Amino acid sequence: MEKKQRATLIGLIAIALWSSIVGLIRSVSEGLGATGGAAMIYTIASLLLWATVGFTPLRSFPRRYLAWGSLLFVSYELCLALSIGYAATARQAIEVGMVNYLWPTFTMVAAIAFNGQKANLLVVPGLAISLAGICAVLGGGRGVDLPGMLANVQSNPLSYGLAFTGAVIWAAYCTVTARIAGGRNGITMFFMLTALVLWAKYLATGAADMDWSLPTAVSLAFAAAAMGFGYAAWNVGILHGNVTLLAGASYFTPVLSAALAAVLLRVPLTAAFWAGAFMVCGGAILCWLATRGAPKAGGTEAAS
Repeated sequence: MEKKQRATLIGLIAIALWSSIVGLIRSVSEGLGATGGAAMIYTIASLLLWATVGFTPLRSFPRRYLAWGSLLFVSYELCLALSIGYAATARQAIEVGMVNYLWPTFTMVAAIAFNGQKANLLVVPGLAISLAGICAVLGGGRGVDLPGMLANVQSNPLSYGLAFTGAVIWAAYCTVTARIAGGRNGITMFFMLTALVLWAKYLATGAADMDWSLPTAVSLAFAAAAMGFGYAAWNVGILHGNVTLLAGASYFTPVLSAALAAVLLRVPLTAAFWAGAFMVCGGAILCWLATRGAPKAGGTEAAS
């Protein structure tokens, strides 16, 4: 198997691992708090990455990647973990996770706009269907209902706002990494920085008590493993694999993620929710078809 194909496969494994993250982060945050739980997850994940991936010396990284990669990665992780942790209910945590999954749409748009990826007009209905799917998810069981969606978002603008901002930031990270990383993998350093920022926030905001239990500890272990190994695999994928294929395949994450989160958090989901999730997947197929076989301008993929 070619190096690029192996890297793409590894990136697809990352998508499978990520599908469990929403439910696991919520389970941990219910016991350890939004900030404290996230800090523990990223600390343990950093140790796992240090033991498996290792730590690349800072001098080997392009300076622009050190600066922009660190800023974008840490910012995204804060948005992701805290948006789920700050959700008012388990159902809302699943919805927030779905908003976060707008990032594949934004990544595709960024690849077309900034990295020279060519696409035909199928990308337009593809993106529209995916966005409509998110609206259906947030419509409170009534499908695509804009007033209902707005009322839902206004009930907790912090969580939904963080999730949306994170989706934009992660698309920017994927685009920047493909262009300026120079084939380097800074995932261990990025996770360590994220853990440090979260611990600083935890201490600065009063260091609330953590309520430990066996289920919380188990969820923490699985969340850290899914986070650490998932992102390690994803970085390999976007550095050396087919970025457009990975972005398209990641559209299928919402359905599996929602299913796993519903089981972990014991939350029944409506038919309208599932219809919205599958609309996201349908839009993904159209976006993938829009770019399949299209030639690229230079710079879309990372240096091998």
